[in-house]
Amino acid sequence: MKESKRIISALIVFVMLIGALIASRNNTLDVRQVESYDDDSLVIWYTDDNLTDYLNTMAVEFHELKGIRVVPRLREGGDFIESIYMASMEDGTTPDMYIIGSDSLEKAYMSGCAAILSDNGYFNEAEYPSSAVSAVTYHNNPVAYPLYFETTALLYNKTYLTEIASNIVNAETAKTPDSESSEDSSGSDSTDSEDEEEKDEEQIYYDSLSTEDKITYRVDKSIPVTFDDLLTFADNFDAPEGVETIFKWDVRDIFYNYFFVGEYIDMGGVNGDNPDEINVYNLDAIKAMLRFQEMNQFFSFESEDVTYEQVKNEFLEGKMVFATVTTDAVKLLREKSENKEFKYEYGFTSIPDLSEDMSTKSLSETTAVVINGYSDDIDNANEFARFLAIENADSLYEMTGKFPAVTGVFGEEDAEYAFVKEYEVSSPMPKMMATSNSWLLMEGTFADVWSGADVSHSLQKLSEQIKHQISGEDIKEDFIPLPKEEEEVEYLDEEALKQEAQSEEN
Repeated sequence: MKESKRIISALIVFVMLIGALIASRNNTLDVRQVESYDDDSLVIWYTDDNLTDYLNTMAVEFHELKGIRVVPRLREGGDFIESIYMASMEDGTTPDMYIIGSDSLEKAYMSGCAAILSDNGYFNEAEYPSSAVSAVTYHNNPVAYPLYFETTALLYNKTYLTEIASNIVNAETAKTPDSESSEDSSGSDSTDSEDEEEKDEEQIYYDSLSTEDKITYRVDKSIPVTFDDLLTFADNFDAPEGVETIFKWDVRDIFYNYFFVGEYIDMGGVNGDNPDEINVYNLDAIKAMLRFQEMNQFFSFESEDVTYEQVKNEFLEGKMVFATVTTDAVKLLREKSENKEFKYEYGFTSIPDLSEDMSTKSLSETTAVVINGYSDDIDNANEFARFLAIENADSLYEMTGKFPAVTGVFGEEDAEYAFVKEYEVSSPMPKMMATSNSWLLMEGTFADVWSGADVSHSLQKLSEQIKHQISGEDIKEDFIPLPKEEEEVEYLDEEALKQEAQSEEN
């Protein structure tokens, strides 16, 4: 009887091994299968089901490469850090790693669930952009591996820009040179030479281009570098049928508004972890918000009537020329174009600056792999984390569509590159627990300003609210008056001045 039980047990183990082997050969590993591994396995927790196939595949490849088994376990997102901490206090259930947004890293570190990582050459700008390193740095120590990021960029309808450029170039080509020829025949060669010398170098270059290259040149020039360029475009654009607005974005969501003030406010210093470095109320921030309010005059729409999904859908329908979007738009537009559901050409570029004198800076969110400080196998956990975040970043994008935080995945010719450039200079979300509600306060402030509220009073109130959250004390900020509008100065030419003087003499 005992002998038969041993045989049955052996058969069960054999069947489990065969099942695992089959899964390994297929490069897939079901979570339920993986959880049957012994206590020597590494365990990684995550909350985004879109990562399941990627993590299971990487677990199989890592086991084949290193002989170390990894168990990915999907968990609920609510109270995630608390769940990790409680599990770490129980024998046999401690996750060795987990995946969270970098804005939760202070909470993770304070609970002991985020181990300080040795540098080992990984946390530098050759491997990661500075924004990624800042996102995972807490009190000057790296406490996670940047995995992927989210930020904003400008999407534009290239077909519309090409149509405008073509009309201009065709009009230039259609000009008859008769009058110029007659003038040239009566003039001297020296005059021609002088005129040529006076030509701008850029104009000379433009004149040398073919018609097709001239169109491309003008398309590139029409992509706005500043909001002044955008407003000039709006004033001069002869909108074709179906176009309802030049530019639109989700005015309700701070993630799409932040670039207006990103360069001029400070939410915790470079690494977003210093409560003494809070500065949202200053003259430059006021000027930036005045610019934001000005946009309502040109692109008038009610903030409560706009959602991000609506912006994307209207762009797909050809109802706008420019839109502020996040990384998901790349995959969406690529698929719609391949399926012939989107009939226009398109492109992505950096968010325009507010003006020649004022910059923009987008907000970014970095999702990272954290090594649990309570893990019994920190060395191997580090190795798998680097395997995910650095060594297999290409696979991450291919399998999930998420943009890897590590450098070198995309080239300048890729549509994704515009988001990479924005991410490199972006402001990472702060990780301070005391300011976690600040984003709701900011959204309320932006909504008020968009609707016409006084900018300085609105930012003053916002600053007082945020600082009260941190200190627990009532804060009163000194009021900063709005900057005076510069008087327009008219410059008269010399001939006009002579005429004015003559009229006074008479």
